[in-house]
Amino acid sequence: MEISVETTVDAPIKRVWDAWITPEDIMSWNFASNDWCCPRAIIDLRVGGKFNYRMEAKDGSMGFDFEGTFTAINEPYSIEFKLDDDRKVKVDLNDTGQGVQVVETFEADDEYSAEQQREGWQNILNNFKSHVESSDV
Repeated sequence: MEISVETTVDAPIKRVWDAWITPEDIMSWNFASNDWCCPRAIIDLRVGGKFNYRMEAKDGSMGFDFEGTFTAINEPYSIEFKLDDDRKVKVDLNDTGQGVQVVETFEADDEYSAEQQREGWQNILNNFKSHVESSDV
């Protein structure tokens, strides 16, 4: 099953792209709730390149590595990757003239309900939007 989440970011497409691929930016937005953080982001942005984003509860009670391999890159419009559990993800950036629509489509896992996954991924995307729109870059 595929799930899509989306938002529209009020920023130029280059800024949106850069925030999606820059480790310092990723560490500022890549978590689903304020009691989590992303203390590390490593990215090798090329087809066949890997990424690893460490996600941790701020209280240290749990954490995991979100990692995978890039399978397609069309700067600044789309990125596709395969997670280490073989699920596929595609991120599309569409400059609408009213902002950049970000659509993230991913294959659901079997561990959590579709609604839980949609909510978590949407929360991360909402953090991304807030980060980009509040940045002075």
